[in-house]
Amino acid sequence: MLLIKIFSISLTLLFCYITSLKINSMKKVILSILSSLLFQTSFAQVKITDLTSEHQVAPLGLVAKQPRLSWKIISDKRDFLQTAYEIQVSTTKDPSKGDAWNTGKVMSDQSVNIIYQGIELKSTKHYFWRVRVWDNSGKASDWSERSWWTTGFMSPSDWTAKWIESGLSGDSTLGPCPMFRKAFEVKKVVNSARLYITAHGLYEASVNGQRVGNAFFTPGWTSYKTRLQYQVYDVTAAMKEGANVIGVILGDGWYRGHLAWLDNKNIYGKTVGLLAQLQLVYADGTSETIISDDQWKTSTGPILKSSIYHGESYDAQLEKSGWNTPSYDASKWQPVKANDTSKENLVATEGPLVTKHETFKPVKIITTPKGEKVIDFGQNLVGWVQFKVTGKKGDVVSIHHAEVLDKAGNFYTENLRAAKAEIQYTLKGGGEEIFEPHFTFFGFRYIKVDGYSGEMNANNFQAIALYSDIKPTGNFECSNSLVNQLQHNIQWGQRGNFLEVPTDCPQRDERLGWTGDAQAFARTASFNFGVDDFFEKWMKDLAADQQPDGRVPFVVPNVQKPTSGGAAGWADAATIIPWTMYLAYGDKKILEDQYESMKQWIAFMQANSTNDLWNKGFHFGDWLFYRPADDRDGRSAVT
Repeated sequence: MLLIKIFSISLTLLFCYITSLKINSMKKVILSILSSLLFQTSFAQVKITDLTSEHQVAPLGLVAKQPRLSWKIISDKRDFLQTAYEIQVSTTKDPSKGDAWNTGKVMSDQSVNIIYQGIELKSTKHYFWRVRVWDNSGKASDWSERSWWTTGFMSPSDWTAKWIESGLSGDSTLGPCPMFRKAFEVKKVVNSARLYITAHGLYEASVNGQRVGNAFFTPGWTSYKTRLQYQVYDVTAAMKEGANVIGVILGDGWYRGHLAWLDNKNIYGKTVGLLAQLQLVYADGTSETIISDDQWKTSTGPILKSSIYHGESYDAQLEKSGWNTPSYDASKWQPVKANDTSKENLVATEGPLVTKHETFKPVKIITTPKGEKVIDFGQNLVGWVQFKVTGKKGDVVSIHHAEVLDKAGNFYTENLRAAKAEIQYTLKGGGEEIFEPHFTFFGFRYIKVDGYSGEMNANNFQAIALYSDIKPTGNFECSNSLVNQLQHNIQWGQRGNFLEVPTDCPQRDERLGWTGDAQAFARTASFNFGVDDFFEKWMKDLAADQQPDGRVPFVVPNVQKPTSGGAAGWADAATIIPWTMYLAYGDKKILEDQYESMKQWIAFMQANSTNDLWNKGFHFGDWLFYRPADDRDGRSAVT
């Protein structure tokens, strides 16, 4: 690449020199040759990159019948313009065959969201593709590097696995997290292994002791009764000839954990469950499927309770070392309960999953006026704390989370209301122990630490930000430090509240997808981060929870009453967000997908209007409005 640049510069300098000559006939010939060479070296800089299918790079488990294909163009040439493209899609690793789709040369400057129009896609298949473009001089680029996508289960009948539950005593909300284990033999060389998995509750899976994937709080939060996501993982590298083990831990999560207020729990069900299907393809072309069924075993372990609002209690003394590896003796584990729960509500993953992002070290350790040991991470964030601790067997370290200190400088948690937001860790003893939670998250800047043995060392603590894997796309900076701080706060407010759904707050006993908050922030959200997939997924849940009369819930997913909806400004998310996403990204698909929902919401307003004035129903007023000498809850409403 450097040589090409040097050659191009040399030609340019020679070009300038020739133009200064007065020998016209020779000058014309030389200039013509140099112009051609300059153009060719310039075009050599054109590169097609970042191929995506349904906005994802080489995704696993797509079920879109017509995936949207996109790419980016890098060129050093001035005034470059794509005027045409050609896409080839193949069922083999050689995309040039184009046996699935070959567009030929298409005259278009479009490079995003090209809708696949090839052969019908089949379940669990690989599709390979590449693209090239033509510029405004009619020159074709080189073909891009090969990209690909795999399809997931295109039909519920593709699932042969059964739902399984532990059946253990105490398997209930705030009870011990059940563990599941399946041992199996692999007698041939594995060419590919894909794990299809979901849960009632949250799951953490492993194969032969290796954690599967980098996502947390899977399968995510959706309108579970009608839409439950599953994930697909490539676990080929974890497979071994001989003995193998799949291990899974389940947590309450949003499925049966506490949500909203007044001890509201078990909203989607009382029992957590697992559905898993491992599909093996061997080097000799044969295949085998390992499914969740009544041959799995179950037990409890060190996670005594796990709750999104209340935190996690972990007793390291109860760890079952190696429980998810082939060498472990599981003879004392109990058989699971299998059932035929419907799979009609299963959908492939549609939005970005929650992953780890920024980490923060303590900026100072504080002893408050009350004598509390408090660590300040210097930044309000959403996630959890990973810590190292040494002590005696049975010692308990407790960590509480808070966003602020009170006026006196003491730890303040009253704003959390009923949410305990606490980690309790019981040591097993015998050396340094490292811990981070599994199925909970917190909104905090400060933590209060109790039961820590010895001098507290800042190097033993780090805060980890967790949020949906949205990519930064926009930033703003000016000469005013206060405005810059405001932008910083806005972006971190988005990081903290874009965890599976666009929540109103990440710390107290709420953390719900309030529709009014989301529609007001949607345009800013699309400036800061890429949120098209995030909102596409959430809008489908909005439509799923929309009532037959067209009313849209106050929160999505709806964990309140079916009639809790239809408020001006809040329910308008049904129309405002799809249109805002279209304006931001130019993709009509969200409008097509949400069109019926949008119409139903407009019809609801019309049905509740008199003389074109909408004057019926419940509507929100101010929340925590200012009034001198009044610290009461300021929520008001008009009816």
